Amino acid sequence: MSDVSHQNDVLEPPSCKKTKIDRQNENGGSVDHLELKDFIAEKILKNNTNSKTVCIQGKFRDKSGVALVLLEKNAFREEELNETGYFCPDTVLQTYFQNDIYGNYVCFPKSSVNSVKTTIIYPATEKHIVKFSQQEVHIVLETPELYNKLTLPHIEKEHFNLQWVYNILEGKTEQDRIVHNNKCEKEGFVLLPDLKWDGITKETLYLLAIVRQRGLKSLRDLNASHLPLLKRIRDEGKKKILEKYNLPDSQLRIYFHYQPSFYHLHIHFTYLRHEAPGIYVEKAHLLSTVINNIEMMSDYYQKASLPFTIRQMDNIFNVYETNGYIQKVEPNIGNTELIDK
Repeated sequence: MSDVSHQNDVLEPPSCKKTKIDRQNENGGSVDHLELKDFIAEKILKNNTNSKTVCIQGKFRDKSGVALVLLEKNAFREEELNETGYFCPDTVLQTYFQNDIYGNYVCFPKSSVNSVKTTIIYPATEKHIVKFSQQEVHIVLETPELYNKLTLPHIEKEHFNLQWVYNILEGKTEQDRIVHNNKCEKEGFVLLPDLKWDGITKETLYLLAIVRQRGLKSLRDLNASHLPLLKRIRDEGKKKILEKYNLPDSQLRIYFHYQPSFYHLHIHFTYLRHEAPGIYVEKAHLLSTVINNIEMMSDYYQKASLPFTIRQMDNIFNVYETNGYIQKVEPNIGNTELIDK
């Protein structure tokens, strides 16, 4: 994890021999150091050519359990483009073709500006494999009746593990990454970089505000009593991001996901120029709109019908399909071709 306090530093490439992860697993136990040189790739779960990301399933040599490695090409940092990172003597340019004034080349800049953001999940569960697999997506319009009849029982039955969230809130992990920490139990929250952000590149800024109050799962639980909490997150989050990253609130996209990726209330802060995952209308709900809706009607989110996307390998897909709210289709898991060893 990158230390967000050094957002202006030039990243030096890590040694290929010592790509180590030192963290806690979802049960609070210690996880051994991992080295990518020991990773054995077995299957490509997803390869997104638009976002330049790939998820590879495999294992670590001499270790049991499944591992996932997510690789993402980093965005260009404007300060590097203004310096000599891409245009230094170490840069290699190979020609594809040249025709009159037009030329097409492949560029190999120095390694310090050519890093790849890497996320490792180990040991990965079946839920992780499902989450990062290529699969068909459907849209469901969830009425309040469907929420109480199908969605809520599914959430309660699944018992989604939130220990990693509690580790952050209780000060056990990721404390060096925290950008803002309001310790009020009722209206407090922690603001820190999302796992999808390297904590450095301003062009892809992505932070997460995780509320301290437990028992709030999603938009469905919000009412007028939570307005002070929501406004505090909005105001303090904007102020801190302006101070630390020099981004005004007019350039921030602040929103909820529904359904969320984990059922402990959290809010996303992203740079408006960054096309972050899940910013489309079937997924994102602007914080300003949520506040306005609740001010008009205290129990708005207990009465509203909310759309959400659902993937074929998600367990909740089976719930809605079995009850006749999604037409049965043949599964399309995507590219799970084994990698040649």
